[in-house]
Amino acid sequence: MHGNWRDGNHFELLPEASRFLPAMFEAIEQARASILIELYLMESGRLATALIDALVSSAQRGVTVLLLLDGYGAMGLSRHDRERLQEGGVALRFFNPLGLHSLTRNLTRDHRKLVVVDGRVAFTGGFGAVDEFLDAWYEVAVRIQGPVVADWVRLFCRLWDSPLTRGRGPASLVRGLSTAAHAESGYRGMRGRAICGQGYRYQAIRHSLHDRVASARQRIWICTPYFAPTFSLRLRLARAARRGVEVRLLLPGKRHDHPGVRYAGQRFYGRLLKAGVHIHEFQPTFIHAKFSLVDDWVSLGSCNFDHWSLHWNLEANQEVSDRRFAGEVALLFEQHFADSHEIEPRMWSRRPLLQRLKEWLFGTLDGMLTRLK
Repeated sequence: MHGNWRDGNHFELLPEASRFLPAMFEAIEQARASILIELYLMESGRLATALIDALVSSAQRGVTVLLLLDGYGAMGLSRHDRERLQEGGVALRFFNPLGLHSLTRNLTRDHRKLVVVDGRVAFTGGFGAVDEFLDAWYEVAVRIQGPVVADWVRLFCRLWDSPLTRGRGPASLVRGLSTAAHAESGYRGMRGRAICGQGYRYQAIRHSLHDRVASARQRIWICTPYFAPTFSLRLRLARAARRGVEVRLLLPGKRHDHPGVRYAGQRFYGRLLKAGVHIHEFQPTFIHAKFSLVDDWVSLGSCNFDHWSLHWNLEANQEVSDRRFAGEVALLFEQHFADSHEIEPRMWSRRPLLQRLKEWLFGTLDGMLTRLK
């Protein structure tokens, strides 16, 4: 879904779990008609228990609650918790459970993150219902109000009713869901669109970013936790830097949940630095956020802009074209740049042999995985 640009929305940036989790739980507690939740990661723990409590409570007061989880990403959710959800009145379905079918089908995962309440307010970002988001991982979300919420509802409904989705939650529950989103006027009116990607078959998110990077005039700032970019994106970033655009990458430092992915991405540092790209490695914690800023355009959501997301996953981002919102995102970037270590080209060229070996080893593995499609 390329998504239609819609005016009259309001987007609120919610950096850190201490802001977006309370906002989501408050919206869930105030729900009157429906709650739609789509997540990749959900594992039994403190956060999952709190979410289950809130969803069951909503279902018991008559709210229609639909929970769509990825069949692989939810393997850490215990049988007890699944039973609690179903016995509490929550409709539960799983996208593409692992099975004895083709490898490529098993690799196709629903990586999207979405919460929609009463068809009037939505949240997206890179979050999941795992305890790491409480204190170990840094994440960013956006609260969405306005006409674009209806597009997020439609996106959810199509996957809930997909042939690849299984579970005891009836597929028919999404038919006839209403949306109550209306245009915001005056200062609150912002332009945005919901956009999705479906692996190598449909890469609207990737093409949108490429187009923005190619036409950028002032800045290209990208934050991604898993930096394994395609050749075409690397080429566009280097070209933009050479023509005078400020290109900055905000990437995780040594605190990484998959160190091998970090080494695989570091093999691209040299050429990007030579082209004039600035690379910042975030120091305080593992930064799991995925958001991009190109001039006054913002893309924020689930997509990592790496080989894996672009080749296999179902992804979805909220795009915003608004100078005010872009200013808030720019300020957030600047705060994180200040908490990061910038890679100096001269020092990088002198990195130890062991570092180079790790880059080659994990880079080779990454290359093999991208050729599986």
